[in-house]
Amino acid sequence: MAQVAERLGVTTHSLYAWLKKYGPDKVEHQAKADEQAEIRRLKKELRRVTEERDILKKAAAYFANQSE
Repeated sequence: MAQVAERLGVTTHSLYAWLKKYGPDKVEHQAKADEQAEIRRLKKELRRVTEERDILKKAAAYFANQSE
């Protein structure tokens, strides 16, 4: 790999990245990348929904105390 990278004038890191992106296992790597992106999106959404829930709980408790 190092010899090929040297011949092409690129770093081994670039060559491995290219192989990962366009090589024979690209479908597997793309599926894994897609899954990771979906997990990040879902975690972000979970944080937002959890914050909204906590705000609503505090508001409900506040208004419950106000009515007494």
